[in-house]
Amino acid sequence: MSDPRLTLARPDLADLDLQGLVAAERYETPKPRQVAVPTAALRKAAHPMAEQWDQLLFGELFRVLDVQDGFAWGQATRDGYVGFVAEDDLAALGGLATHQVAVPRTYAFAEPNIKSRPVGLYSLNALATIEATEGRFAKGEGTGWFVSAHLAPVGVALSDYVAVAEGYLGAPYQWGGRESLGLDCSGLVQQALAACGQAVPRDTDMQLAFFAPITQAERRRGDLVFWKGHVAILLDADTILHANAHHMAVAVEPLAEAIARVEAAGGGSVTGWRRP
Repeated sequence: MSDPRLTLARPDLADLDLQGLVAAERYETPKPRQVAVPTAALRKAAHPMAEQWDQLLFGELFRVLDVQDGFAWGQATRDGYVGFVAEDDLAALGGLATHQVAVPRTYAFAEPNIKSRPVGLYSLNALATIEATEGRFAKGEGTGWFVSAHLAPVGVALSDYVAVAEGYLGAPYQWGGRESLGLDCSGLVQQALAACGQAVPRDTDMQLAFFAPITQAERRRGDLVFWKGHVAILLDADTILHANAHHMAVAVEPLAEAIARVEAAGGGSVTGWRRP
């Protein structure tokens, strides 16, 4: 069975590439669009109050197959997630991305001057097409002027994903979030690894199936510990970093305390240990 989270299909309409694989009344080719705001929610339904399943960042692509009630239904190219994005948050394709944000968050300014008006707050891994430079600033297509030191050329990856994840310490917990101002457990793992050049699936069950299994005894810094519906990053064999709904933030705590708390709350035992 196709995973509906990753399959651009419904009974009346499906991606043309799925013809012969899934049943639908008709098949069409998705139209590529680009995220034109700092962050865009990918929702369960075409409504601004619908549950947020995922989040798209500035410059990322979204393949649109249908539009209804001001929302585009389609698929994110970053991780393949299917859902609804506000049509106003998308724009026609611009130039190919040349850079990405390489710090947890940074402003783009209306002018190449830190005293000018900020036009947006952009998160790690947001994409930018640089169309001009002036002094220490770089102008992004469709936005303002970034401090160049906060950007990295596309394809230049950071080296320590755990250190990247630690940069989110204290960020609020946000269901479905991937932005530096709020994200969930699997979003933290995905964002930190993406900054280091590794593309991984979005949800915890997908990540559990994706990464190489290890034993508890083999665990070390950078490994992952999974519970049903949750994942944490090991800072060392006995300490974890995770975005969680208990602290409602990205927090550090002893692994043993987390295991005991989750079990006491009815969340079950550890379901797996994995190595990215």
